[in-house]
Amino acid sequence: MTSPIDDQLGGPRPPHIAVVGPGEADSETYGLAAETGRLIAARGAVVVCGGLGGVMEAAALGARQAGGVSLGILPGRDRGEANRHVTVAVATGLGELRNALLVQASDALVAVGGSWGTLSELALALRVGLPAVTLGGWSVLDGDGAEVAGMAAASSPAEAVERVFAALAAR
Repeated sequence: MTSPIDDQLGGPRPPHIAVVGPGEADSETYGLAAETGRLIAARGAVVVCGGLGGVMEAAALGARQAGGVSLGILPGRDRGEANRHVTVAVATGLGELRNALLVQASDALVAVGGSWGTLSELALALRVGLPAVTLGGWSVLDGDGAEVAGMAAASSPAEAVERVFAALAAR
């Protein structure tokens, strides 16, 4: 799907893929998030995150290591609060409500680890029909105990990124 803006820019814009997870992450989760961000950016996509610490910082670091772009959607009004790896910071002043903006600014979502904010982002992504992949953390089941449609689990960053790009290609 192209638009007149795409033609002016010389082609379609890259996909925006959110990497979400806890603001405080242990070293294993941090490493998984950094590798996820790196793999997403290496495929030419923009990494969208909450712009602060933990998984958000790791995803932005991974994007930076791959020479890519990260977009940090911040809860406060000060762009200076963004972690040092974020390429573009958007200060919203919305607190946790910024989770909805993060989801709406994305074409797909990868959740690394889990926190209540992560669960809200997963729910919002599924609500608006975005492909969502979890890497550790949350597993959401329906009333019959079956995995919720539209959400897939991955066992590695490479699998998570492959699942996201396959879902985007199938759209």
